[in-house]
Amino acid sequence: MSLFDITPESAGDSKRPLADRLRPERLEDFVGQEHILGPGKPLRRQIETDTLGSIILWGPPGVGKTTLARLIAKLTRCQFIPFSAVLSGIKEIKVVMADAGKYRRMGHRTIVFIDEIHRFNKAQQDAFLPYVERGVIILIGATTENPSFEVIAALLSRSKVYALRLLTVPEIVTLLKRGLQDLHVEASEDLLEQIAIHANGDGRAAYNTLEAAAAASPEGRLTAQAIEDSLQRKVLLYDKAGEEHYNLISALHKSVRSSDVDAALYWLSRMLEAGEDRMYIARRLVRMAIEDISLADPRALEQSIAAMQAVHFLGIPEGDLALAQAAIYLAVAPKSDAAYRAMSAVKDDVENSMAEPVPMHLRNAPTAAMKQWGYGAGYQHAHNFEDAVTDMECLPPALIGKQYYLPTSHGLEKRIAERMEEIRKARAARKEPS
Repeated sequence: MSLFDITPESAGDSKRPLADRLRPERLEDFVGQEHILGPGKPLRRQIETDTLGSIILWGPPGVGKTTLARLIAKLTRCQFIPFSAVLSGIKEIKVVMADAGKYRRMGHRTIVFIDEIHRFNKAQQDAFLPYVERGVIILIGATTENPSFEVIAALLSRSKVYALRLLTVPEIVTLLKRGLQDLHVEASEDLLEQIAIHANGDGRAAYNTLEAAAAASPEGRLTAQAIEDSLQRKVLLYDKAGEEHYNLISALHKSVRSSDVDAALYWLSRMLEAGEDRMYIARRLVRMAIEDISLADPRALEQSIAAMQAVHFLGIPEGDLALAQAAIYLAVAPKSDAAYRAMSAVKDDVENSMAEPVPMHLRNAPTAAMKQWGYGAGYQHAHNFEDAVTDMECLPPALIGKQYYLPTSHGLEKRIAERMEEIRKARAARKEPS
């Protein structure tokens, strides 16, 4: 199955984007959104029984909002009028409504699809109200923004909001396999999964990557290099001052990390005598405080920031003493790279796994509609519990149980580790049945 299947009229149009060419002709070919389109689910029942009213499709880019609106129009045999909130105003709305009125007098129903409805201002949204109320049109709005904030209350109360979810990796792989057929290329399952992971739930982004990678694979088989090139996001850096510049700062950094005060002062002095930019050195000392000392001694960051400010305030040569003082402090401070390793582990998970939606119990619910949709349900306010510790899970479901930060036994981190163990035990005790 594919979110976008090949339509007869578009199958030969190779100039159109892959995502546009591969749109489904049947509801059964629509991949994803099983929570509203699965057998017996609300939106599917409305489509199959032809009882659909005005709806708002709310979800991230590339999950099928436009495709679903087109499918609904086809399956319910309605006239379909697409309407862009970016390009249209009140004048265009009146013209479209006049056309819808003509269709209605001819016995035809009209679906007006408004892409990016959140871009319409209040007056423009108000213009649709009489036509929605009289049943002249069925309005389908698509938005990536929370309709509670972006759609006027009067229109929201006359529409059913359906929240669309990010596509899963297997769902996107399914789409990509249909894309392979259209592009006449082959690819391993592993490579398709890599594209799916990087697409981050966006079917259109996955198709765009596949199309670009296929164009760079002339042998008819997708290569890892072609995919890597298509996903490239890095900005190449240039060498501003030659190799020795980096050799010296590397020596200073490694001396501080190794708690060698004398070596740190030596390499610092070499850089100062060579005329190195003092603010560059100050910035690197700040980095050392964060990367190599961190919470083992939080004052290391304070000292390095103070040195940076002193250098800026005093200039040369007085400011050089502030740099020396900071280098000494950092060298003798207890060391920990636990926070650095924790962030590296988190980054790996963020880059190589799906960006799951925020769990409902962690979302804020400032409006009544959001509360009705389940925002904030099950949230445990820490201050209502003894020692401000709950048993509530705050990670996404796929990452529950992960521990990124593993404090050392150096300096303050020893006390942090002890406190984390106390919290762990308290959480475990709360989870035990009474």
